[in-house]
Parts: sequence; structure tokens; C-alpha cells
Amino acid sequence: MEISWRKNLYIIWSAQLIAMIGMSMVIPFLPLFVKDLGVTELTEVKRWSGLVVSGVFITAVIATPVWGWLGDRVGKKKMVLRAIFGLAVSQLLIGFSQDVGQLFVFRMVQGALSGFIAAALALVSSNTPKEKSGYAIGFLASSTAAGNLLGPFIGGLMADAFGYRNVFFITSAMCAVSGILVWAYVKEMNTSRNKEAAIWDNYRFVFQNIRLKYALLLLVVSAAAISMIQPLFALFIEGRVGETAYLATITGSIFGVVGLFQVISSSFWGKLNDRRDIRRNLLWALIGAGAGYALHVVTTGVWELVPIRALLGLCIGGVLPSLFSFINKSIPNEKKGGVMGIASSFTMLGNLLGPISSGFIASVTSIDFMFILSGIILATSGVLAYFKLKDKPRDRVKVSEKDKSTITEEIAAGAMD
Repeated sequence: MEISWRKNLYIIWSAQLIAMIGMSMVIPFLPLFVKDLGVTELTEVKRWSGLVVSGVFITAVIATPVWGWLGDRVGKKKMVLRAIFGLAVSQLLIGFSQDVGQLFVFRMVQGALSGFIAAALALVSSNTPKEKSGYAIGFLASSTAAGNLLGPFIGGLMADAFGYRNVFFITSAMCAVSGILVWAYVKEMNTSRNKEAAIWDNYRFVFQNIRLKYALLLLVVSAAAISMIQPLFALFIEGRVGETAYLATITGSIFGVVGLFQVISSSFWGKLNDRRDIRRNLLWALIGAGAGYALHVVTTGVWELVPIRALLGLCIGGVLPSLFSFINKSIPNEKKGGVMGIASSFTMLGNLLGPISSGFIASVTSIDFMFILSGIILATSGVLAYFKLKDKPRDRVKVSEKDKSTITEEIAAGAMD
């Protein structure tokens, strides 16, 4: 079993890396593709670009928990295959878009059909020994960070070389290759099925557990706090360096530092989650990430940002993997698909709310204020995680008082060592 779960993890990691490179390749030039489809007015380009980017999240927030629940019923490997081939089909459709309306619809189709990260999380977590699950989830997260780091750079080169439309076809082919890799080499060892539970049972299970409720809240808040900075980062860099012909290169390089150090740190945090209390890890990761964002505003030049962005990447690498590890260790195997799907949908909700809220808040305050606000939110979340994700004291008291006499008798009788 030791070899099998590791083999599964490495293959899923490779497939997710290929898929995430493919998916993130198209993000940088989506607004340019919108213009290529006939939208010329700048205001309309901005509006449609926002809709096209958010279209995936709109349907994915609803669909991902459903696919997770179905994975508990029919098998989690089937859901990974469904998600990755769904991505391949949706990218193919997007490549054939003839107008911006079709592009928006096909992006929504992508959100409805995909959910690959949630499906991969459910498959890996349910087929990995519990004492190794933190490492597995952290290691898997590093493929997402690596894909998001490499994808935009590769996508920019391909778009210039082959044209915007062909990049979608290349992405579709990459996703198909990932699917074949999973189909041929991944073996689902945990074949238990939960065919009796309704989809609402997963929501009932989550919202009746106070610690899981706080974990979902932290997923939304932390994802929103991290994503609210992304649309403003280029403007922040422009304010530090002024007008320059290399603004895009400088912005991309400085932005990529976070992704690089996320890749480095995710596995470390995962191993730490298997050895130490996850609450403590979250406390340090969230406070460190909060400090990293707040420190941006004290810089006067662009190169001062490199060590700050490195610190930010090291800490962000421990936020979402630690929260998912906590959730994974708090749920039974037969509910992992459904509950992980819910957790992923809450993360996507945060990724949707962050950019929307940042545009409005920054318009009435400043970009520097957004970095401070994000830092405060993350640091506060760290304190909340430490105090709200701990075991309920009454559970420990209950055992010690109710079973005290029974345990004492068993010890005396030699029933327990």
C-alpha cells in the first residue's frame, strides 16, 4: 500500500501540473481574445473580460459539491477522469467561439464540467494513509502553484507564436493527455461507496460541526484576502517604478516570486501538518502572509519586494493546504468527495469575491490600503483559526468523567495495558 498511494500521488501530481499549466496559459490574454472576437470599446472589453473570467466560478461554485457527492457514490477516480476530460472538451469549445457571448457560455460550461482540483483532492485524501494525508495534500498543492507559475509565461509565448485561438486547442490536448495518464496508471484502492446519503447530508454534516463551519469560513476569507490583491498588483508596481517599457516583465517577475516559493513550501507545510497541531501551523502561516502583504506598502523600490514576496510565498503555501488537511482529517472516508467538493466551492467563492470587492474598495481608498486590509484580514484569520479549530473541551471532559470508572476497572483487570 505504501508504494501504491505514493504512485497515485505522483501521477495525480503530474496530471494536475499539466492541467494547471494548460488552464493558466489562457488567463493572461483572455481580455485580448475578447477584443479579437469583435469587442472594441474599452469599457465593454473590461466588462466582458470580467464576466468571462468569473464565468467559470459562477457555475463551479454550484457544480463542484454535486460532483464530489457523486464521487462518493460511483468512485473518485471516475470523477477525476470526468473533470479532466470535461476541461478538455470545454477548452475545445472555447477555441471554436465565434463571439464573446459564446465565449462566456463556454467558460460557464467549463466551470460546470470541471472541478479537477476538488476531485483530485478527494481521490488522493481517501487513498492515502491518514498519517500521511497532510504531506499528500501539501505536495498536491505544489503542482497547482507550479502550474500557475509556469502557465502564464508559456501561454504568452504560445499566443505570440500560434495565435490566441490555437492556445485553447493546445490546452485541450494537454488536458486529454493528463486524463489518459490518470486512466492508465492511477488505481483507486479505497473502493468503499456511499450510495445511501443524499447530497444535502454533506451540507448537514458540515454545518452541524462547529469546527468545519469555521474551516469553511476561513477558506472563503483567506481566498478572498489573497485574490483581492491580484487585479491591483500591476498598478502597484507601476506606482513604484513609473512608466517603463519593461513594466509587464517586471510585474510578471515580481508576481512570480510568490508562486516559486509556494512550490517550495507546500510540501514542507504538508509534512508539518502530519506532525504538529494544524491550528498552530495555520496561525503562523496566516500571520506571516498578513505581514507579507502589509510590508508591501513600506517599500520604495521594486527590488525591495523580492524578499517580501518570498516570505509571502512561503506562508501562503501553508494556508489552503493546511485548511484542506484539517478538513480531511475531520471527515470520514465515505464523505470525502462531497465535503471536499463543498470546501473547494467555498474556496472558489472567495476567489470570486476577492477581485470584485477589491475594485470597489480601492476606488474609494487606495491600492496601498488594500495591501494593509488584506494583511489585517489574514492575520485576524490566523488568530480565529487557532481558537476556533481546537477540539471541544467538553468532549475531553465527557470521556474523562463518564468512562473514568470503566477504564479504571479495565486497567485493574488487565484488559488495558
